[in-house]
Amino acid sequence: MVRRFFPLFFLPIRRCAPLALLLLVALTACHKEEQAVQGVAQDAVQAEHRAQAAATERDQERAQLAQIPLPTKSMYANVHEPGAWANPFLAVGPDMLSLRIILADANPSTLGEGTMLRPEGARRQEVQLRPSDLVKAVVALPPGAWRYGRVIAVQESPVVAAKDRQMVRRNVEAVIKELTDLGVVVEEWPSR
Repeated sequence: MVRRFFPLFFLPIRRCAPLALLLLVALTACHKEEQAVQGVAQDAVQAEHRAQAAATERDQERAQLAQIPLPTKSMYANVHEPGAWANPFLAVGPDMLSLRIILADANPSTLGEGTMLRPEGARRQEVQLRPSDLVKAVVALPPGAWRYGRVIAVQESPVVAAKDRQMVRRNVEAVIKELTDLGVVVEEWPSR
């Protein structure tokens, strides 16, 4: 009779197989959790770098606008019509902004100023913007467009449907917050 020989160490392995499998799953899960934690940490570091870059960019924008002097209220206190406003003027709509500027006269001579040879209307420009482009547009304005100093008139667009009024009001508040954060004085129309 041939007796088969099973080593004794096979018996405990069969009994311990579920325990070994459980240990293997636990180790794999811990490794995946470690990788997830590392991924979250890397995302946090990247977010911090983006926030620092945005803060640096905002500081640079503020520094550029700081070159423009603070506003002189006595220069525009008696201006009651949007067409007479000589500084940048912003009309806020539900999804677009309309920025109107009047460029400075390139001719320093007072001869012929405001006549047919040098009309102010020829220097008037109006640009349609997305709200996300407002800061870049304001920073890019030439110094000659700021006759009263660093102040912008902001008005709700007069050609907005009644159903969009709430959205326009939210946009006006967001625009005022952005401009104030840049250090620009906001003159809201028709507040007069």
